[in-house]
This record gives sequence, structure tokens and C-alpha cells, in this order.
Amino acid sequence: MTTPPPYYGPPAQPADDKTTLWGVLGIVFAFCCWPLGIVFAVLSMMEAKKVGKQPTLAYVTFGILALAVVANIIWFAAGGMNMILNR
Repeated sequence: MTTPPPYYGPPAQPADDKTTLWGVLGIVFAFCCWPLGIVFAVLSMMEAKKVGKQPTLAYVTFGILALAVVANIIWFAAGGMNMILNR
């Protein structure tokens, strides 16, 4: 009498999606080149919805971009640009 092989669940899905790649690139470019950060965040969100994953990295990128916009507004309002131009 032989025992059946153990059941390990459904096979893992292939890691062909680029959700993580686009998300990480979005975060990196959110700090240095915000237009590319937006593009990669949108790509990450679209890819995540296509493959059924959570778009967490896209949300993180959008959050970083929002904080950068607020920081720039505060910096300009505090006269940060005047300090640079009036050296």
C-alpha cells in the first residue's frame, strides 16, 4: 500500500509581471526626476491591476511625490529661491 504524495497547494504563478520593477523605479525617480516617477507609478498601478496584485509601490510613489510638492511649496513660500538668487 502506497501513500499519495503530499499536496502543496496550487502551483505558483510565474513572476512575469513588472509591478515591482515599475514601483521601485517610480520611487527612485520620485526623488530625482518627478515626471518619470509619475510615469513609473502609473505603469506599476496598471501592471498590478492586470496581474491581480496590490499596487502598494505605486501608492508609495504617489505619496512621496505629494510630500515633495508640499515641501516645494513651503520652500518657495519661505523664500528659499530668493536665498539662492541673492547670493
